[in-house]
Amino acid sequence: MMFRFSLTALAASVATTLVLASPAQAVTEIQWWHAMTGGNNDVVVKLANDFNASQSDYKVVPTYKGSYPDTMNAGIAAFRAGNAPAIMQVFEVGTATMMAATGAVKPVYKLMQETGEKFDPNAYLPAITGYYSTSKGEMLSFPFNSSSMVMWINLDALKKADIAEIPKTWPEVFDDARKLKAAGYATCGFSTAWVTWANLEQLSAWHNVPLASKANGLDGFDTKLEFNGPLQIKHLEKLIELQKDKTYDYSGRTNTGEGRFTSGECPIFLTSSGFFGNVKNQAKFNWTNAPMPYYPDVKDAPQNSIIGGASLWVMGGKTPEEYKGVAKFLAFLSDTDRQVAIHKASGYLPITKAAYEKAKAEGFYKDQPYLETPIKELTNKPPTENSRGLRLGNMVQLRDVWAEEIEQALAGKKTAKEALDAAVTRGNTMLRQFEKTAVR
Repeated sequence: MMFRFSLTALAASVATTLVLASPAQAVTEIQWWHAMTGGNNDVVVKLANDFNASQSDYKVVPTYKGSYPDTMNAGIAAFRAGNAPAIMQVFEVGTATMMAATGAVKPVYKLMQETGEKFDPNAYLPAITGYYSTSKGEMLSFPFNSSSMVMWINLDALKKADIAEIPKTWPEVFDDARKLKAAGYATCGFSTAWVTWANLEQLSAWHNVPLASKANGLDGFDTKLEFNGPLQIKHLEKLIELQKDKTYDYSGRTNTGEGRFTSGECPIFLTSSGFFGNVKNQAKFNWTNAPMPYYPDVKDAPQNSIIGGASLWVMGGKTPEEYKGVAKFLAFLSDTDRQVAIHKASGYLPITKAAYEKAKAEGFYKDQPYLETPIKELTNKPPTENSRGLRLGNMVQLRDVWAEEIEQALAGKKTAKEALDAAVTRGNTMLRQFEKTAVR
């Protein structure tokens, strides 16, 4: 009010100052919490910087918040405290939990409708978008870093062990791991990150056997776990046997053990295709990847893999201006050339059909076939109820329970059947508890 009564010259000076200051004041910050490390963190930072440089109204601020579970838990806690980020990266198995958090999220399809940004759900790869959409095909979150599980191979180690071909089946992996151990890889013939993703979730989908009823939860909350069948028991029994002399060696519940591959300790290692950036930057040996192994005595195996990685969830309670900026950023990420660049830099899948086709047309996979491996896995056969994906509530906690039981078995404290039976029983109890909070 004081400016209204100021002298004309002073008013003009103030007005000029305000005009000069207005661009800085007009910038709307968009907080983006993520879980990317190493080379993938570099990709995130570059995307934010490129978007910020492309316009002057919005500034995306990426912040690393720890592992996937840590990031999701931090975001949920922040929402309850009233200071959630505008964008939160959540790994794929957190989908059911986020879907049930009514009011905590802003569905992407609604965001794009309300802001008028160009958005065509059919432009994205269906194997990816189906995971993050309602039964009506409405996209709830934005696919960002989609991956699948692949088998990373130290080619120099195979040569040292006189192994001529990359293994295709689980029996071949077991035999080759013994040869590698004899060739000097004494502490680890092979291993996996994400123990339940590798040895329960992907194993089941790849062999077209159920992890749970109701299409692994995609067809309804009232699902029951079913991964204590003959295939899963046989597989865990073999891991228990091989753990005894470290032909197989356990590498943890998440991806913290991935460095055992890049260091050269574990010459065969199953983990995300999104590990590419770290392998490229850190491995000092010749390497490649290959599809996950399968049991040849299982009819029609392999089937198709399911996606991993994460999507971007837009959080609720933000201003219209923030939502405009978020929508523009998602449209920015969808650009074909940008998707190709992200794919090449990170190893994560191109999320649009156009980006995949462009990468193929450029002959990109002829020189780097390992970047097409997860796409071939995902599209190996048309998905079934057992291989479309999974959507189970409290999945972070479920995985911990399943891993706890697997750890008991690997330590010789339980048989494979006892461990998986217990994991199913305990998990079903947790699912029933989740339903009470999620279904109104």
